[in-house]
Amino acid sequence: LYLKTFLLINFLFSFFFLRLVFNSKTAELLSHHQVEIKQEFPREGWVEQDPKEILQSVYECIEKTCEKLGQLNIDISNIKAIGVSNQRETTVVWDKLTGEPLYNAVVWLDLRTQSTVENLSKRIPGNNNFVKSKTGLPLSTYFSAVKLRWLLDNVRKVQKAVEEDRALFGTIDSWLIWSLTGGANGGVHCTDVTNASRTMLFNIHSLEWDKELCEFFEIPMKVLPNVRSSSEIYGLMKAGALEGVPISGCLGDQSAALVGQMCFQDGQAKNTYGTGCFLLCNTGRKCVFSEHGLLTTVAYKLGRDKPVYYALEFTNKCHIAFAALEAVCFQTREILDAMNRDCGIPLTFCPLNSQMKPSMPETTALGAAMAAGAAEGVGVWSLEPEDLSAVTMERFEPQINAEESEIRYSTWKKAVMKSMGWVTTQSSESGDPSIFCSLPLGFFIVSSMVMLIGARYISGQLLFKLDDFIS
Repeated sequence: LYLKTFLLINFLFSFFFLRLVFNSKTAELLSHHQVEIKQEFPREGWVEQDPKEILQSVYECIEKTCEKLGQLNIDISNIKAIGVSNQRETTVVWDKLTGEPLYNAVVWLDLRTQSTVENLSKRIPGNNNFVKSKTGLPLSTYFSAVKLRWLLDNVRKVQKAVEEDRALFGTIDSWLIWSLTGGANGGVHCTDVTNASRTMLFNIHSLEWDKELCEFFEIPMKVLPNVRSSSEIYGLMKAGALEGVPISGCLGDQSAALVGQMCFQDGQAKNTYGTGCFLLCNTGRKCVFSEHGLLTTVAYKLGRDKPVYYALEFTNKCHIAFAALEAVCFQTREILDAMNRDCGIPLTFCPLNSQMKPSMPETTALGAAMAAGAAEGVGVWSLEPEDLSAVTMERFEPQINAEESEIRYSTWKKAVMKSMGWVTTQSSESGDPSIFCSLPLGFFIVSSMVMLIGARYISGQLLFKLDDFIS
């Protein structure tokens, strides 16, 4: 009777225990399956673009431009060259045999590579940050090397294409130039120094892809584009209304804006507002490394035999809203102060960021066009300082005095300091899941012992009462 009582109770408890474990494991498997499914699609912090849509937009832009010129009775044969300006760090990998992208373009502000960055940072000696000394850049999700590393780690189509020597990598300029100059039928795989300098694989001193950096990020050098200057003929248009026209200018968007605003002298700076607030200061042929959080980058190299010029940059990726306009001014002021300390070249803005707007607002496109027209073999114009005319500007003056501006600026800095340190990397409620995984089993063992003792006691009572009854 004792054994039967124990077995009955134990069976019932085991049934509920196994059901609990089954439900727990099922939920775990389903959760894991959902994670795998979600990883195939963009999640929070992921920013992607379809490279084919970008290319199609370029073709449509060319066609519409030619149509508009025709309506204005301007012969499109007057178009002597094409310049390309692009998002700099945005990463594309495509198949050189088919011309098909192997994954969406991973955009410059994408954050999926945070764990990749954290893992890589552990491998950089604290006293020898060779990545920053060679590239001018901190290890960050922002730059192309970690985006390419993520694609190699997570996208089987990319892995297979690399193994089979079919993969090509590039920023958007490389993808466009390759596609426009023939694509799979002889397209030119190249980039310029400004875009290369934003990959974190390019040595900004030797102006070459760096073997040590490629080994550190485990990037095969065979997928990288040839690095050219920002102003030379890369190839000819192979299709469309401008077939046969040379593509001869290539600059990352911020460098193109620097050129478009004619900041060719040491200490000249530009500040542009779009998807972010970007302040670049031309430091001349001197590669200045920041002690105040700024980026060192290649400004431009306007010809194969021309010298390279460098710039200091610190960017704010936040979207600009009217409500944050004053903060934008203060952030610009803070970056400006850092630039003054780093390069020793006096740069000044008027109180609360007095603005000068060029008469040609599309300075990024203008910069790419200037580089294209100045290329050897095109020669529409010269970018030598003595040949340049002043840019027509419209000036906007601040409506508050310098004292009020300083008060607001100091108040803003206090507010920024008070907002720091409240973000934690791990939820306080989270813990070691392995502890909780063992609880059902432990509960089962302890409760079984309790039931064993209880069953023995109950069976003893039953036998005692049965004996009394029989007596």
